[in-house]
Amino acid sequence: MPTSLWSACAGLALAALVAMPALADGLKDEIAPTGKLRVAIAISPAGGAFWSTKTETGYAGVPVDLGKEMAAQLGVGVEYVVHQNSGQITDAAGKGTWDVTWLPKDPERETKMMFGPIYEVADATYIVKAGSSVTNFATLDQPGIKVAAVNATTTMRGAVAHLKNAKVTGYQTYDEIFALLKSGEIDAFALSRDQLNKMAEKIPGTKVLDETFKKTVTAIAVPLGHSQSLAFVTKFMNDAVTNGTLRKAYDHNGLKDAPIRTE
Repeated sequence: MPTSLWSACAGLALAALVAMPALADGLKDEIAPTGKLRVAIAISPAGGAFWSTKTETGYAGVPVDLGKEMAAQLGVGVEYVVHQNSGQITDAAGKGTWDVTWLPKDPERETKMMFGPIYEVADATYIVKAGSSVTNFATLDQPGIKVAAVNATTTMRGAVAHLKNAKVTGYQTYDEIFALLKSGEIDAFALSRDQLNKMAEKIPGTKVLDETFKKTVTAIAVPLGHSQSLAFVTKFMNDAVTNGTLRKAYDHNGLKDAPIRTE
């Protein structure tokens, strides 16, 4: 090989080696500016692919496991930033308090954060209180019917759009709504079917309606403008689906029978 050509190739190789650490450092500066990966999670007893739970030693959930694995790949520690619901996570998106999250996606949220791959699709419906005469959407959507939803969530926005006569009210926590449904102070609760089925087991006499009013998709997200972070988390999630990381997170959090739905 001529000396000039060899020198040129060597120069390109050296430039690539120099650029790779710089790119890695740039990614860490963007996705973990505090030196830790701050993962926004929402806490409730519901569990599932989005919700996390409080444990004696910390937190558990699919986002918890995925956040831990992502931090390990980045070579940084992980810190969980706790919220009561996905609406609070959304409100904090522009405040610089979290670096990555997994939450339900809708057009309104796409104006406040950048989304990567969808990893879960859920059917949203309603659970009705014990003793209710409501049997379907038609008998639910009547004046005087009180429907609860977790405040500022995609499910609440869907319920408001779906119901023309029943009154939809937002509450901050799952626990608060659970208590209202159990005491009969509300007529129904809008949420994903899998979580409502679990609730029905805990409140005898309640019924989950058969119909579906909305498909809720859950995806990974980063704050607006974090393009390097988005590229990284997109690859992370695509790899997680193919290499079994996501399946392991599901199985570890009581979702062994739940399929991974990406569309």
